[in-house]
Amino acid sequence: IAMGATNGVAILVSQAIGAKDEGAVERVISTSLVVAVVFSVSVTLLLELSLPWLLRVLNTPDETWEMAKDYLFIYLLGYVTVYLYCYFTAVLRSFGNAVFQMAAMLVCTVLNAVLDPIFIKSIGFRGAAIATLLSQSICLLFMLVYIARKKVFRFRAAKFEKRMVGEIIAKAVPSVFQQSIPAVSTGFLTSLVSWTGITAIAAYGITGKLEIILFYPAMALNMVLTNIIGQCAGAKRSDREKDYLKYSMKIGIVLLTVLSAIVVGFSKPLSGLFLKNGEIAEIVAGYFMIVSVGYVLNTVTNCFLGTLNGLGKPIKSMLLMVFYYMIVRMPLAWFFNYLGLGLNGIWGAVLISHIAASAAAAAAGKREMFRQISVL
Repeated sequence: IAMGATNGVAILVSQAIGAKDEGAVERVISTSLVVAVVFSVSVTLLLELSLPWLLRVLNTPDETWEMAKDYLFIYLLGYVTVYLYCYFTAVLRSFGNAVFQMAAMLVCTVLNAVLDPIFIKSIGFRGAAIATLLSQSICLLFMLVYIARKKVFRFRAAKFEKRMVGEIIAKAVPSVFQQSIPAVSTGFLTSLVSWTGITAIAAYGITGKLEIILFYPAMALNMVLTNIIGQCAGAKRSDREKDYLKYSMKIGIVLLTVLSAIVVGFSKPLSGLFLKNGEIAEIVAGYFMIVSVGYVLNTVTNCFLGTLNGLGKPIKSMLLMVFYYMIVRMPLAWFFNYLGLGLNGIWGAVLISHIAASAAAAAAGKREMFRQISVL
């Protein structure tokens, strides 16, 4: 939700910057920041109050109920921090500053990876939530200090425009839905995995931690392209859009090929950083062996989704995500599990969804770019 909503804001800011309308830039930032604070605080309260219900929906086993509740109670407190971090990185990207976001994401990922094992061993399972909350807070502080020193933009309450709230929501809602679907999918797969046992749940949780390394670069390219393509669209420079897309895909494919090889090759020792258990390590290794090439394809998908967002078509990106997760991944995972294929069947559904998503996103992205050029 945080990445989706702030990505919607980034579309408006980028297009205003591309059109060289400084007044519009100030109005969008001042209005959206107020909306961001109010919304993130409200969502945090809602999540904390509905936590027991969420655990029931996820089919949480009785033996892990209290542990899951303790973890999420702490973890969810960081939602405001996460939301504002996503907001400020989105605005910085709109101004063409993508390098800082990359550095901040790297710091956050490394901090989380380093602190997780330390806090888990010293505090227990709650330590993972505390480590995540601490790393996110440090990154937000890092972000605020940078913005204050560089004077990237100014917040002016007088520039708040009530009528603009509707425009922000119109761009944010499709992006929110787009970014929320993976979380829904993860929850669904977790419920399927939970029937296999606590060991499988623990292994799937570790794969989620390690996947951060493989998902963040693709997500970063998605968000950067949203802003770059948005600026091109605002400036009516469709001739540059294709070049940016190609360059981003080349970087993404090379980087994810290397990262995927590292994670797949060293998945067992990496799993041991969280829990030293041979059975868990085998499940983690099996997951990454099956999904492996899917991370490269996911990068291709994200590049085209970012392009569609930048062109002002977040609804198309949203529909592609619906296809990707709700039409392909979730039904296939349930069907393969129903056939008795077990965990490998669920992992296979993840890979197939990556393949289908990259093909569909490439077709939709190329069609929209061709249409934009034809109109101009």
